[in-house]
Amino acid sequence: MDRAVHVLGGSPAQRVITHLQAGSTASVKTVVCKQNDFCRALTRKARIRGCRAAARATEDFRPKLADTRRASRIQLGSTRLKASAQEAPVGSQGILSDDGTCQVDDERVGVLLLNLGGPETLDDVQPFLYNLFADPDIIRLPSYIAFLQQPIARLISTLRAPKSAEGYKAIGGGSPLRRVTEEQATALQECLAELGQPAEVFIGMRYWNPFTEEAVQQIKQSRINKLVVLPLYPQFSISTSGSSLRLLEQLFKVDDYLLTMKHTVIPSWYQRPGYVQAMADMIEDERTKFPNPADAVIFFSAHGVPVSYVEEAGDPYRQEMEECVDLIMDELKLRGMDNRHTLAYQSRVGPVEWLKPYTDTTIELLGQTGVKSLLAVPISFVSEHIETLEEIDMEYRELAEESGITNWGRVPALGVNPVFIRDMADAVLESLPFVGSMSLPSETSLVPSGSVEDLLAAYDRERLELPPPVPVWEWGWTKSAETLNGRIAMVALSALLLLEAFSGEEGTIFRLFSN
Repeated sequence: MDRAVHVLGGSPAQRVITHLQAGSTASVKTVVCKQNDFCRALTRKARIRGCRAAARATEDFRPKLADTRRASRIQLGSTRLKASAQEAPVGSQGILSDDGTCQVDDERVGVLLLNLGGPETLDDVQPFLYNLFADPDIIRLPSYIAFLQQPIARLISTLRAPKSAEGYKAIGGGSPLRRVTEEQATALQECLAELGQPAEVFIGMRYWNPFTEEAVQQIKQSRINKLVVLPLYPQFSISTSGSSLRLLEQLFKVDDYLLTMKHTVIPSWYQRPGYVQAMADMIEDERTKFPNPADAVIFFSAHGVPVSYVEEAGDPYRQEMEECVDLIMDELKLRGMDNRHTLAYQSRVGPVEWLKPYTDTTIELLGQTGVKSLLAVPISFVSEHIETLEEIDMEYRELAEESGITNWGRVPALGVNPVFIRDMADAVLESLPFVGSMSLPSETSLVPSGSVEDLLAAYDRERLELPPPVPVWEWGWTKSAETLNGRIAMVALSALLLLEAFSGEEGTIFRLFSN
């Protein structure tokens, strides 16, 4: 009995980072659900209903061993990248040959979890911030002043460290991100084993220990020959998954073993039914704690990114975030919960414009309009860290009380939620048949995956070019003028930062970055 769900099209991240031969970037909003040869077309907002129904219908007879990957597959994404690499033979293991390449013997499967990282002690705060701001995907400087990347990172990290250290001190003296990610890795490895797929799960942090470089060495030592790369960011962004994948690409290019190791990437997974179900479950649980649950406004707060990332660089983050919220709210409505909801963006840094609406101003506005009950949902985070424990739980809760909001609640980060972990295990299982192969037809595609190098190369091809400078140097609001003015402003900002650093005086720019 064939019971499978096929999603045609793919996530916005896949559409951006995948080379579309037809040249179209339009959203594909069709889902075909196949159960006993019965097919129905669903709109995008309804697709999660069919997916969850199919998953429930197959749960009773889902195999627990090797057949798991062939049963009840929730198939997300279809457009594939071309790759010259062939799929590694099943039942083969990678060994390091004399020339340093990955040779095939017996299968060894690995999963690499990518995450941000966080300082574990107060002494770690400044070097962690330096690593963060030295990343060109975090602070995107024009090429002609790229040489200022490290000086600016050093300056900003020095200015922000005291304020950031206060935040980490308030949550116990360090970030719990590493501990939580290790718990997730252990839970995922155990879940995969229960499903009949032995695998070793590795952790690679972008800006602090254990660094991605360390994870890569562990992968080589374990002689992994089939690797699934899974960023722990539900939605794709240049500054999160994109940055981690760029670093991984650099490491692969200089290592013969990694170059010949078969691998695939799951760049985003916010559409997966298990993730949506887990989020809806936790929202439903917290909602019941309000005096009048129906009156609570569900407040999704996401980590922000500069507007230029979306409008100039083609980052799909905002679109994926909005679709993610829609899917969760649709699931809640199916359960009889039709609360008001809103989405806002937090954690902006510096004088540039970030995605709006901002979380703090939105909370104030909700209070002014008479909202008394607010349920905060950290939508872009799967682990507790400074932005949930200090920024949301302390700063935004205090702001809500000052704004007249008397009932406050916060949905925990997913952590090792069993439904979430099972869904991540399913994503890994569904991607394994396509390790090293990305040119499959849409009818057989499972998850949006591809090699690190091809994903990023395709992303760069599809990324929108910055408009050229206007011939007249005027301060206006045309698209070209805005781009030119932004570059001029960045040069001026860099000059002011360096001037204040060398003078030792605390000026306006210092206060901007240290608050």
